[in-house]
Amino acid sequence: MARKLFGTDGVRGLANTEPITPQTVLRLAVAVGHRFRRGDHRHLVVIGKDTRLSGYMLEPALTAGFVSMGMDVVLVGPLPTPALAVLTRSLRADLGVVISASHNPYYDNGIKLFGPDGYKLSDDEESEIERLMEDPSLEPAESADLGRARRLDDAQGRYIEYVKQTFPRGLRLDGLRIVVDCANGAAYKVAPTVLWELGADVLPVGVDPDGTNINRNCGAMVPETISERVVAAGADLGIAFDGDADRVIISDENGRIIDGDQLMALIATDWQTSGRLQGGGVVATVMSNLGFERYLGRMGLDVVRVAVGDRYVVEQMRSGSYNVGGEQSGHIILSDYGTTGDGLIAALQSLAALVIRDRAASEVLSVFETLPQIMENVRFSGGAPLEDRLVREAIADGETLLGADGRLVIRKSGTEPVIRVMAQGDDEALIGNVVRDIVGAIEQVSGS
Repeated sequence: MARKLFGTDGVRGLANTEPITPQTVLRLAVAVGHRFRRGDHRHLVVIGKDTRLSGYMLEPALTAGFVSMGMDVVLVGPLPTPALAVLTRSLRADLGVVISASHNPYYDNGIKLFGPDGYKLSDDEESEIERLMEDPSLEPAESADLGRARRLDDAQGRYIEYVKQTFPRGLRLDGLRIVVDCANGAAYKVAPTVLWELGADVLPVGVDPDGTNINRNCGAMVPETISERVVAAGADLGIAFDGDADRVIISDENGRIIDGDQLMALIATDWQTSGRLQGGGVVATVMSNLGFERYLGRMGLDVVRVAVGDRYVVEQMRSGSYNVGGEQSGHIILSDYGTTGDGLIAALQSLAALVIRDRAASEVLSVFETLPQIMENVRFSGGAPLEDRLVREAIADGETLLGADGRLVIRKSGTEPVIRVMAQGDDEALIGNVVRDIVGAIEQVSGS
């Protein structure tokens, strides 16, 4: 059954507008609670969130739904998405829930779900939940069997200690001056604390959330901010997270941006050298740079490409026994340490490479030469522009022009009404023309 509510990363939309309303979110919790009741034990749900104002609206709605189904709820407050995956497993919970729209502006929000194993739900599970939301026969718990809700006061401390244990034993960050941009989001307390406790001189940015400034002119989605701060402060590097801290972007000391492809290449190189890399390669998405693929190919490693979305990366990693995977955008999954993208853990692995080499970030973090890559986003108001003859012809012409030495990816966003047009290749002028022609065709047929 095709999913209508769930997208590439849970349920997402404009807060207080369908489907991100208290009414629908409560129905979602009831359906999820029914789906994840498994036996006679006292069921437990862990709920976390980022710093959006609408989190105060959605958290009690979710809590009410789960409690009505006889499930106890533990509220942990603002924490990174990967922290919920960790806590779901460590608390032996039946379900983990994150209230977040990740890198989106504050007026959006969303719901992400983790199963008891700490992994995001599959497409089939999400389809079943949507079916259950339309089922009027779901039975709530008896009055005497209602769940209870409580807050877990040491949730941040648990995650901080977990993350610190992933940093190689014996290494320290002493002497490193690091700007850390938390996007006024979920990592605003834990990320600076981890880096400081490991010895770094920390210059925090984006650590004053007010409910509406998450991702605004800061964080991984606005890397210029971290670059400027690093150069102005004379820092050794900068680390920027998005609103829920499941992705990371780094700036070297010169302000050059280091994306997820570069970080995956660095980690894969080190893990291959030390014999830790599994699967004979790395799992990436269709958006990763062709230079990344060529670099790993020269090392005898494969790049297995999947659809955009870190859960699709994780699915391929699990089926192929890979332990490094991720996205150019900075979602990096290191399955030795976690079940989902974790910006802070990925940053620490990159910092470990820096400390071991004892060289400047600019000499360590840029591993391969990035090939020209151009991407444009085209908003559309409805319909199916990609099925129009004019657009299909423009895409076919672009593929012919790029040939075997280039790549063309056109896809609809799973979180907003946008079509992304991306081309890569050795000839920047050529790929620019290809992108412009396709964008022009989409705009013509969609009236944008």
